[in-house]
Amino acid sequence: MSPPPAGAAPAAAVPPAPARRRRLLPLVLAAVLLLALAAGVVVVRPGPVAQWLGDDRAGGPASAQPADPPPVPVLAGADANAPLPTPDGVSAALDPLVGAAALGDRVNVSVADVATGQPLFGAHEDDGTVPASVTKLVTAVTVLAARGPGHRIPTRAVAGASPGEVVIVGGGDPTLAVDKKGFYPGAARLDDLAAQVKAALGGTAPTKVTVDASLYSGPVHEPGWDDDIPTGGYGGAITALMTDGARKDVPQAKRDHDAGDHGAERVSQPDLVAGRAFARLLGVPADAVSRGRAPAAGADATAGAPGSELGTVESLPMVRLVDIMISDSDNIVAEALARQVALARNQPASFTGAAAAMDAVAGELGLPADELSLADGSGLSRTNRISPSLLTDLITLAGNGSRPELAAVFGGLPVAGWSGTLGERYATDGTRSGAGVVRAKTGTLTKVHAIAGLVTTADGRLLTFAVLTDAVPPDGMEAARVALDRIGATLAGCGCR
Repeated sequence: MSPPPAGAAPAAAVPPAPARRRRLLPLVLAAVLLLALAAGVVVVRPGPVAQWLGDDRAGGPASAQPADPPPVPVLAGADANAPLPTPDGVSAALDPLVGAAALGDRVNVSVADVATGQPLFGAHEDDGTVPASVTKLVTAVTVLAARGPGHRIPTRAVAGASPGEVVIVGGGDPTLAVDKKGFYPGAARLDDLAAQVKAALGGTAPTKVTVDASLYSGPVHEPGWDDDIPTGGYGGAITALMTDGARKDVPQAKRDHDAGDHGAERVSQPDLVAGRAFARLLGVPADAVSRGRAPAAGADATAGAPGSELGTVESLPMVRLVDIMISDSDNIVAEALARQVALARNQPASFTGAAAAMDAVAGELGLPADELSLADGSGLSRTNRISPSLLTDLITLAGNGSRPELAAVFGGLPVAGWSGTLGERYATDGTRSGAGVVRAKTGTLTKVHAIAGLVTTADGRLLTFAVLTDAVPPDGMEAARVALDRIGATLAGCGCR
């Protein structure tokens, strides 16, 4: 998640907004896939679920795979024939709430119908706003479009240039574990990779480990991050090789996570820490670990020749990495996925390259890329700008069935009053009507509070909404959250006709 406010550092000024315009989304989006789990809808994973989620990575004929059971609704499905709210009805319901003093003097809002794409309410909806962790919705959709839900990130080991040298090559998997006690369940493991290396080398004992994290370039911290981000528990150095999201004390981090605290102390050099852990598994001393580059493999390289592959492990599939990023608001995973977009579009795997690639993919998807300006993939940077209407367009696109791989963005969305960053919210008299029927991504930085997602109305109509504020009083976090929740709860409790 975005770090809790720490101090009252002023937010950066918002640049001039792009010219106001409305996208020409289709007015009728056929065969709507209602894929948003608990916001009154059913989750259906499209595509080859066994390949995306199963543990059998060797493939094999499709006939050998057991049939996936039909999905079971968690809550009642949304009514596709439910009456559509009117713009006047939504305005009457939201106008008094959007002007709440707790939200500050810059409140930008977009509400639209998912089934038709019709805009229902807007207040500065095309204005770029600091989005905080709501940025992760853009990261999720662009990486799913660029890589696909089944893509897995490899971590490789190859033979080095000198006898006994093993090079571990980071592919950008932030969930890589040392062993079965890792932070992320089901993650790829260094002990598996070490076993493959030992088998490939036969009786030759490794004597040196070289760490190749050269896949990423540029700074390891985004210049727009607050000064306390790298050490505050919610961010860290972004390197192509790391274990457990760079967490320093994995057992403690797991206990804290189970208690609802997703912050954790991070190591300052994740690539070297991972390399030393790998060396221990190979019986190589820590002082024989250093950074370097893997040698190029010859066309006819024999086993053990410089550059020849000694082993590979692969991450969880992208669909599950996206779930982790959104449900836990995991900033380290978000930055890794942003770089996967860059790699898929032949951009440098850096903050700058990832931002450019995500912008390009958003444009390819027909989203208003001129209303998007990114510096990172997590939302920790205060220089990010996203318009509320881009977010509601994005959510509508992910649910309209034309790009079924994008529907994976919904699986990890927190449920109001139930899970994730919404687990303790929607509990006041004015917000309880949203509990269980609002499903959304939140964002928080000092003076910045945002929410974007889905809500089912009292008549059963599925809407998408986004509310972004970036001028909230620095000591007004709780009041701002309640004011945001009232907007979602009001949409949930009315027919707005």
